Amino acid sequence: MLNIKLMMNQLNFFKKKLALRGFFLDIHKIQQIEYNYKNLKIKIEFLQHKRNILNKLISKYIKKKKKILFLRNKSISINTKLLLIKEKMIQIKKNRLKFYMNIPNIPDKIVPKGTSHIDNIEIFKWGDIKNFNFKIKDHVILGNLVDGLDWKSGSQITGSRFVVMSNKIALLHRALGQFMLDTHILIHGYTEINVPYIVNEKSLYGTGQLPKFKKELFQLYNEDEKNNKYFLIPTSEVPLINIFQSKKILCTDLPIKLTSLTSCFRSESASYGLDTKGLIRMHQFDKVELVQIVHPEQSNNALEELTLHAEKILKLLKLPYRKILLCSKDLSFAATKTYDLEVWFPSQNMYREVSSCSNINDFQSRRINLKIIKSFATKKEKFFPHTLNGSGLAIGRVLAAIMENNQTANGDVLVPKVLQKKYMHGIKIINSIK
Repeated sequence: MLNIKLMMNQLNFFKKKLALRGFFLDIHKIQQIEYNYKNLKIKIEFLQHKRNILNKLISKYIKKKKKILFLRNKSISINTKLLLIKEKMIQIKKNRLKFYMNIPNIPDKIVPKGTSHIDNIEIFKWGDIKNFNFKIKDHVILGNLVDGLDWKSGSQITGSRFVVMSNKIALLHRALGQFMLDTHILIHGYTEINVPYIVNEKSLYGTGQLPKFKKELFQLYNEDEKNNKYFLIPTSEVPLINIFQSKKILCTDLPIKLTSLTSCFRSESASYGLDTKGLIRMHQFDKVELVQIVHPEQSNNALEELTLHAEKILKLLKLPYRKILLCSKDLSFAATKTYDLEVWFPSQNMYREVSSCSNINDFQSRRINLKIIKSFATKKEKFFPHTLNGSGLAIGRVLAAIMENNQTANGDVLVPKVLQKKYMHGIKIINSIK
């Protein structure tokens, strides 16, 4: 959530910044909401003050043994008015919060203006793209050749965009997850966290998936929990950030760096053409997530660091990739600045995203009410920290990229050297059996 006080003082600035991402900020509506809110707040404070004066007067009259019936009737009348106004205030607060919860984050000043992915800026490319002297196969065909990707069984068990992995491909998939975790924990200094795959509605509001992206979530229904709404996580960013709901942490504990390997679940309701084929856009996929909580002055540097951590995986796997700075219209709801890492897919002759690394500023910490304090003793100098997140990386997409970039003419898949000894038990090649 944006800083409401700051926005009220700079409404035109916020309107212009939000317009860059295609969001219309209704200034008149904001002014009306704030007027009604403040006006009701003043009425409540006035009546409470009046009631306090009356209560003191009643106490004096009792001591002097004077009649207090008239004063008590007045006090009852004030309490009745207060009750009605407070009920109205509850509804106004709900509507006010709902309005502000639907406003996205503003783009960072360095973010390029743009209306679609075409306006994203390529920062650099890394790695050499192989020239194959044979017909390139995509990872779906390769998965069939090495008897590792079974789409028919996935569809039979659940439906479209689900897959059953087996044999050495299943091992490679598991190896990638462990390799990514080990790299981020042992080299980059993250703490591993094991989180629930099911979260409540409040947690999704906290990170910004709700209310905007409800259609992209898988909601669960339980007859015993009719009053509670639960959802499968779209990313482990949601439970990782919500560990800190309504908490106060010491400034000296920053930065906090967390990582988690989980399955993620997204409905992907829109049509994405080529993305619907293979491992690119699944309803269920595994991902290693990186989350940082930092001092506001450090978040820009932290984004560069976190992105480098994700890049390290691609470099160690020797996968050619490029780094993209997203334009204003292409930013996610909560992000103020985002780098995408896109890996080369030979079968499509193009780069495809395997990681988005974003600076969220204080947008999420305000929503979950996470504050930093200098000392638990004084509890002074409270402020909202900045949060960052990124994929480190999406395992299924990386697996697909390895299969395509490391294929041979007969359909074998070469295992990246960094994985062979420790993670693949000495396996150097996944042989085609067809």
